Amino acid sequence: MDISKLTKQLNTEQLSTVTAPLEHILVLAGAGSGKTRCLTYRIAWLIATDKTNPYNILAVTFTNKAANEMRSRIDSLLTEPAKGLWVGTFHGITHRFLRTHWQSANLSQSFQILDSNDQLRVIKRLLKSLAVDEKVFPPKKVQNFINTNKDEGLRAKDLTADENNLWLNQMIEIYQIYEGNCQRSDVVDFGELLLRCYETLRDDPQLLEYYQQRFQFIHVDEFQDTNNIQYKWLQLLAGKNSKLFVVFDDDQSIYAWRGAKIENIQRLQNDFTNPKLIRLEQNYRSTDKILNAANVLIANNTNRLGKNLWTKLTTGEPVFLYRAYSEVDEAWFVAEQILNWKGNKKEIAILYRTTAQSRQFEEILLQKNIPYRIYGGLRFYERLEIKDVLAYLRLALNHNDDTAFERIINTPKRGIGERTVIMLRGEARQQKMSIWQAANNVLESGQLKKRAATSLQDFMILIKNLESLKLPLRELIEQIIITTKLTEHYQKAGKEEAQGRLENLAELTNAAYQFERQYNTDGSSVINEFLDHAALEAGDKQSKSGDCVQLMTLHSAKGLEFEVVFLCGLEEDLFPHKNSLDDFNLEEERRLCYVGITRAKKLLYLCHSNSRFRYGERNICKPSRFIEEIPKELVKKLHSY
Repeated sequence: MDISKLTKQLNTEQLSTVTAPLEHILVLAGAGSGKTRCLTYRIAWLIATDKTNPYNILAVTFTNKAANEMRSRIDSLLTEPAKGLWVGTFHGITHRFLRTHWQSANLSQSFQILDSNDQLRVIKRLLKSLAVDEKVFPPKKVQNFINTNKDEGLRAKDLTADENNLWLNQMIEIYQIYEGNCQRSDVVDFGELLLRCYETLRDDPQLLEYYQQRFQFIHVDEFQDTNNIQYKWLQLLAGKNSKLFVVFDDDQSIYAWRGAKIENIQRLQNDFTNPKLIRLEQNYRSTDKILNAANVLIANNTNRLGKNLWTKLTTGEPVFLYRAYSEVDEAWFVAEQILNWKGNKKEIAILYRTTAQSRQFEEILLQKNIPYRIYGGLRFYERLEIKDVLAYLRLALNHNDDTAFERIINTPKRGIGERTVIMLRGEARQQKMSIWQAANNVLESGQLKKRAATSLQDFMILIKNLESLKLPLRELIEQIIITTKLTEHYQKAGKEEAQGRLENLAELTNAAYQFERQYNTDGSSVINEFLDHAALEAGDKQSKSGDCVQLMTLHSAKGLEFEVVFLCGLEEDLFPHKNSLDDFNLEEERRLCYVGITRAKKLLYLCHSNSRFRYGERNICKPSRFIEEIPKELVKKLHSY
């Protein structure tokens, strides 16, 4: 790394941040100010100037995409790859730790990861086995209860029962049984990765000391999005001697609904000795009028650390404001502006507060032959046919994986009915064993009728045969597809659906082949790595696209940027949402609007409607208070006014 180039590649504030003294550094970085650049240059600078070596550096972020970009940038800045450097997501880093220290974490070497959908399947199965009324205890609410408590660092044993709250008591019991089932099945959910890693370090002083001495420099991106267990994990890992380099923007804290705690910023300032606060305020993304609108809007929030974004781009258009007659008129207006745009369609984003708003835009865009996609739709490893194949692979590798067992026991249909599955669940629960072990018991005891017993036995022989195959990963997946007759199964669907599913299966074999070439391992280890890769990718909500307009919720838009942004549905009760009108949630809604505005580089359109069809009737709408909070001199009203 040529240190002299730093002055050419960074502005004064960025250079000062990158070369700051070796102490706790908090970087308050505004939207488009180059925060990720500063973080990656800081790591490269530490290595290039021999302040430390890669082995002593940890860098954590929230998405696989961000982690990959960070690692790629660091390697490109250095003369040789930074071997020993740990860069990844919270889930990725803690997963790596648990794979290394599986014994200390009370796991087997071949433990598997449950993604969100598989976790829900486990919960549904559990509720049925307990004869719990799902109307009173909906599976998704149970899932949220478990995940929320894990995000807080709380296990079932840490929760206090209340004799006056039977619902809570039942939830705690379900949580406790769920924990036992996961331990027996040797699976961990996403929340468990962090919690199990934290507990393992906390309860093993020797292991904790090793990692505290190793990671002398800890870097965290998007710190405002951390939840309680993530903060506790960072605090534990940092100890008394490690130096934190934390990048955050309190004005972009928009994930309280999934556990993020903006107060972690204040906690960090209190828990760590004399952290130095640095502000990055020069924006390289948006024009001055867009930034001024964002600055004035967010100033209405209280308890901010405070910053004022500025830019050298002073020749931009005003912020356009369009008042539509209806949601249909709003969509037509947006489509007409898109058709007038001379650049690529992928440079345009339509942002909205709720997913239900997308329907009208989709209809009009189709009528106008404008290509579009819903950003954040089902990713490759979340698709049904992919998850089915991977379930066969998981069960062949780990017979005690109850989730995989139940997913494929009758896919394709092989004459194993729900009554048989219920019997197996009951045996597993009573004997405190996996469903596979319970199936062996049931077959040996002759509890099943001949036809059901034969079907179950054939299924288990099929899995054992797959287990015995010593093939490269790609060939093994191809053999699973052929042996299980999944191709014929999916061909029973409609033509287009069948074609799409079969193409996805073909792509899965390609993915396996590429994975094998990338990871120079063989045998069960490469299968484990591939399954972990698939589970972690399924949990990552970033996505790619071709040249088409991007439709997405405002929450999905964070971290992205577009030449043109349409911020739609700016009406009271819609945005801000009617469920978010208390002081705390209203401020988060305003931060969400701030995020939406600062996605725009050149053109920003604010749209609202006089009326909107909702809940079966047409309602008169009041313009959002956020429109009123933007100075009129920055806004140009369009013709409907």
